[in-house]
Amino acid sequence: MSQDSSTLREEGNNHFKAGDVQQALSCYTKALKISDCQSESAVLYRNRAACYLKLEDHTKAEADATKALDVDQGDVKARFRRAQALQKLGRLDQAFTDAQKCAQLEPKNKAFQDLLRQLGAQIQQKAAQLSSTDSRVQQMFKLLLDSSAPISDRQKAAQNLVVLSREDAGAEQIFRNDGVKLLQNLLDSQQEDLILSALRTLVGLCTGHQSRTMAIVNEVGMDRLCGVMGSAASTVSLSACHLIQVMFEALTEGMKKEIRGKDEAILPEPSRELRSMLRHLIDMLPASSVSGAGRDSAINLLVKQVPRKSLKNPDNSLTLWVIDQGLKKILEVAGTVPEVKGGPLLTDNTPMSCSVLLNKLYDDLKSDKERENFNKLCEEYVQYHFGSSDMESKLRAIQTVSVLLQGPSDVGNRTLELSGIMDAVISLCAAENITHQQVAVEALIHAAGKAKRASFITANGVALLKDLYKKSENDRIRVRALVGLCKLGSAGGTDFSMKQFAEGSTLKLAKQCRKWLCNEALPLTSRRWAIEGLAYLTLDADVKEDLVEDKKALQAMFELAKSEDKTVLYAVGSTLVNCTNSYDVEKPDPQMVELAKYAKQHVPEEHPKDARSFVEKRVVKLLEAGVVSALVCMVKQESPALTEACRECIARVILALVERQEDRGLVVAQGGGKALLPLVSESTDRGKIKAAQALAKITITSNPEIAFPGERVYEVVRPLVSLLALDCTMLQNFEALMALTNLAGISERLRQKIIKEKAVPKIEGYMFEEHDMVRAAATECMCNLALSTEVQKCYLATDSDRLKLLVLYSGEDDERLRKAASGTLAMLTGEMPELCTRIPDTTSHWLEIFQALLLGESQDLRHRGAVIVMNLMQADKSLAEKLMESEALEILSVLAKGDDPKQASIQKAAQRCLDLATEYGLIRSNEDGVNGKTM
Repeated sequence: MSQDSSTLREEGNNHFKAGDVQQALSCYTKALKISDCQSESAVLYRNRAACYLKLEDHTKAEADATKALDVDQGDVKARFRRAQALQKLGRLDQAFTDAQKCAQLEPKNKAFQDLLRQLGAQIQQKAAQLSSTDSRVQQMFKLLLDSSAPISDRQKAAQNLVVLSREDAGAEQIFRNDGVKLLQNLLDSQQEDLILSALRTLVGLCTGHQSRTMAIVNEVGMDRLCGVMGSAASTVSLSACHLIQVMFEALTEGMKKEIRGKDEAILPEPSRELRSMLRHLIDMLPASSVSGAGRDSAINLLVKQVPRKSLKNPDNSLTLWVIDQGLKKILEVAGTVPEVKGGPLLTDNTPMSCSVLLNKLYDDLKSDKERENFNKLCEEYVQYHFGSSDMESKLRAIQTVSVLLQGPSDVGNRTLELSGIMDAVISLCAAENITHQQVAVEALIHAAGKAKRASFITANGVALLKDLYKKSENDRIRVRALVGLCKLGSAGGTDFSMKQFAEGSTLKLAKQCRKWLCNEALPLTSRRWAIEGLAYLTLDADVKEDLVEDKKALQAMFELAKSEDKTVLYAVGSTLVNCTNSYDVEKPDPQMVELAKYAKQHVPEEHPKDARSFVEKRVVKLLEAGVVSALVCMVKQESPALTEACRECIARVILALVERQEDRGLVVAQGGGKALLPLVSESTDRGKIKAAQALAKITITSNPEIAFPGERVYEVVRPLVSLLALDCTMLQNFEALMALTNLAGISERLRQKIIKEKAVPKIEGYMFEEHDMVRAAATECMCNLALSTEVQKCYLATDSDRLKLLVLYSGEDDERLRKAASGTLAMLTGEMPELCTRIPDTTSHWLEIFQALLLGESQDLRHRGAVIVMNLMQADKSLAEKLMESEALEILSVLAKGDDPKQASIQKAAQRCLDLATEYGLIRSNEDGVNGKTM
């Protein structure tokens, strides 16, 4: 056993020296599992700490170094590594103590002395900063507590406190000087500016710090925070929502870390605080004292915090707890009809937010038993209210069904099938009361999209909807009836041959939708329904063409997308997906089409106006109308209505907008590039791929540092690497490689980011791809990455064919591949002369390959060839002899004599080769300048 762990340790050491840190980490971890010797385990922990330092996982590096020191306090390497980790973790005093001990054990070690000096300077700087911060905090506290001070001075002091709280030192001083009590006074002050400042200061105190957050939650209390969030002032409500979100993040992230907070204090598990916070949010939902905006914020927080972030996590206990404690309260909000008095206050966004929350909870359930319980609770709630003789209760039941149909549709379908519900919906559509009619028509529309009910409604509901559309005197009813007709009329999807209505009817419906959309006298909700109609009708290419020609309608739609009504987001996204044809279309096999025709089966037909030329023209018109600014605003919306499906729509549209190279600059200039960054992490799996591909297209043709300024350029790397996967298309692989090549050529920091994302093995895999363009792109990417020392070291490993592949590719027919491979070789042989002696062992044709480079038609190939030969000759005399014995001498002599200024670099390299040969005594230089071999 001991021998096995020693072998693994040696293997890990070799990988670490070669720059393969991940592999080294794996070897040390395996060795630790089987090691039965304490001293050997200490060495393994010390070595693994070095790996974690390289990977910038400083918490684990500090933990491993400590384990090594527990065995041997005199292990100076382990102590030094712990000092480095502690420095990065901000625990400077402890780092200084360790560095001091290292310097005492080895006084002449320069690295120890340098670290000691760095830490001393950092500690002095921090002390000075704390002293300065302390006086500033005290000054602001004095002003804020002085009720006689001018309000402008107090407001300025509150703003300064916000700025201070964003610095580590400032946040700590505010917290330690009993600042939380002062902030509570500000929260109770009834002055909006002071309340906002208090909330923003608390955000600074809580961000990334679990111990402070737990103390603040307990001291301030969720009752007070929920009261502030329930305020009628929307800015105050949103700020309180943001604070509670930050608190959730600090507590949940802290639970994942071995050490919580910036000190090593053992803190209690924060799960009690989390449950308490969630219970308060649930209790807010039906409360009559809470504003509509506050209720939306509570729903938004539940959407973000309760369901699992990944289905790989088996624990959905939080979802089950919320369903048990709060599902009826959520349904109470969902069933509220705003026009009926007595219910909680709602905004236009509340029903959609409830649908999203219910859908998230239902999707997070793992078993049939859990889903059956959810269904049962919903059915019981609907039956209870529908069974009442009170019409308002029946309306509540139907409204609840509508919300469920928009969310967990399986649950909505089951409640719709309850005895009497559908009949009541149909009969209420003809009611005289406008509110009753509106609730019923909306339920009918949502039911029409569900497979079980669509055929029934098509048969029984079309005449009713047409009647309402033509005869109703209320525009609210007419626009909803119109959407119902639009939904039923688009049942054939993009299939040109499947028309539900008579020729021209769809265009008439679309024209009326555009008319209502542009009518600013109508309420926002009615105009939103007009976009819903267009979302269905734009599956027809004739409707798409008419819409993009109607600039006024486009402008009205984009303005609504930027408005407070968040429920319009998905409808706008769907309409734009249809107009840009960015939905997925499977091209049928021609042979299967012929067979289907022979068997007289239906074959879908593409509309002539869905051809590529028409789509490109529509994209240009959308860009001219300002679609990018609308999409950017949509991405920035903080609302449950911005679902993952909605984000996917936006990603698809932006990908369609950057399809043509000439349009990419405009998209980037209007913020489209930045808008893609949140979409690659928060969308459906397909949406993330679409957003990443759009990023790749932009990165290929634009300067990434301009398209993604500052730190944003580093955020582009991970999504690009995610496209290097087998489930992505070859085009996506190719575009990702091209984009990464562009990034790798910018800076060492970007190259390190690419390496850290484990892209190198994937890129090497694509270097073996059969497709010429993909293989060449991967080799070009490796050429740029080889500027990094870490990648260069990979080529030193003797147990791989990396070097052989480059030599062989330098002799391929594909000029692009030859340039990339020979360019990489030229750089590697220049940076690492030890590689040169291994080249003859890669292939017996190495001389012919390099001679072919020297004779290449392309100036670039000749230059690369001359540099490689020069590097080989500089590295080893025996290689120079072999080269001078071949035809290379004659070729170099010709290249060195040229007088074309464009080829000066080639001439210089060739002449250097001849000079080296002369120095080695392999050739002699005649007086007339002609070189000849020595005898």
